[in-house]
Amino acid sequence: MPEILVLYYSRGGSVAKLARQVARGIGEVDGMAARLRTVPPVAATTHAASAPVPEDGAPYVERRDLAECAGLLLGSPTRFGNMAAPLKHFIDGLGAEWASGTLVGKPAGVFTSTSTMHGGQESTLLSMLLPLLHHGCVIAGIPFTEPALNSTRTGGTPYGASHVAGLQDDPQPSDDEAVLARALGRRIAQLAARLAP
Repeated sequence: MPEILVLYYSRGGSVAKLARQVARGIGEVDGMAARLRTVPPVAATTHAASAPVPEDGAPYVERRDLAECAGLLLGSPTRFGNMAAPLKHFIDGLGAEWASGTLVGKPAGVFTSTSTMHGGQESTLLSMLLPLLHHGCVIAGIPFTEPALNSTRTGGTPYGASHVAGLQDDPQPSDDEAVLARALGRRIAQLAARLAP
C-alpha cells in the first residue's frame, strides 16, 4: 500500500497531535496509508548521541522513508517565523537525495504550530516549502473550498495546516484545526494516488 510520509519535529506535543490528524486524513483515502516519523533533537554541544528509537511517539526518520514514500508532509513548530532547527538540520543533510531526485514529482505539504495567533505561522509554512521546491516536489496547500478555512478563528491557512497552542501551550488542536489538518492529509494522499504510475 502506498504511504505518505508525515515527518515532523515536536517539542511540546502540539505538532505531534497535528501530525496524527494529518495521518487520519491520509487514512481516509482508499489505498493510502500514513507513515509517521520524527527527527532527533539537535544541540550546539553534543554530550551523548540520541537513542536510536525515541522513548515515545513516532520512530526517527531514515533516508529510505523518503525513497519509499508516495508523498510527504513536513511539520514543525515555529521558531521566530521559521522551522525548528532539528527539522532544518535533517533537511540540510539531504544533498544526496536532492542530487538523485528522490522526491521529484511527489506531492508535498506542510503544517506548523505556534503559541500565538500571529506567531509566524505563514512565514514558517512558506519557509518549509522552499526546500520541497528545490527537491522537485509537487506543492499543495489547503484550498478555500474547505469550509473550515473560511470559518476558523484559530489555526489554518491556505499554505498548510496550523495550530495555535495559546499562552497555556495547549497541544490539542481545535475542531477547525483538526478538520483542516485532516483535509491537508487527504489532499496529499489523493494527489499521490493520481500521480502514481
